[in-house]
Amino acid sequence: MKTTLMMTALLAGLTLSGVAGAQTADATGTETTAPADRPDRPERPDFATLDADGNGALTLEELQAQGAARFAAADTNGDGGLSAEELTAQADQRRAERTAKMIEQHDENGDGLLQAEEMGPKGDRMEKMFDRMDANDDGTVDADEFAAAGDRMGHGDRKGHGERDGKGRKQRG
Repeated sequence: MKTTLMMTALLAGLTLSGVAGAQTADATGTETTAPADRPDRPERPDFATLDADGNGALTLEELQAQGAARFAAADTNGDGGLSAEELTAQADQRRAERTAKMIEQHDENGDGLLQAEEMGPKGDRMEKMFDRMDANDDGTVDADEFAAAGDRMGHGDRKGHGERDGKGRKQRG
């Protein structure tokens, strides 16, 4: 469990040090991986890319170098700061990459478009999701059941994103 918390903190730090989760694989030569089930999520550098010296272990310096490279890639005019235009351009690039990947992954008929039936849960997944939310099996989901389902999936209070300890780690109840 401690390893999981450390890994979560490490990945969160990489995302933050990477200029709000920047995906600049082309500009920095970084290999990245997206969660297979969530192509809309920011991609993370893979371990081999972060392990610059290839010794099988990550140092703080290697992680800092990756963050610096991502920052430099976003700083297109090289002035050492990120303007609103540079951040917007970077966000637009990430959005375009995610959109293309989403279409590629879900376009079952290969027409370059996503139809309603190609989106969302497939088969009986929607029914299973509904059944899990309908705690009292009355065929409807009331506000309490909906909130409880959100809590079970870790979507509780979206404003605070859960309670955090002094190091930004999510508190366990």
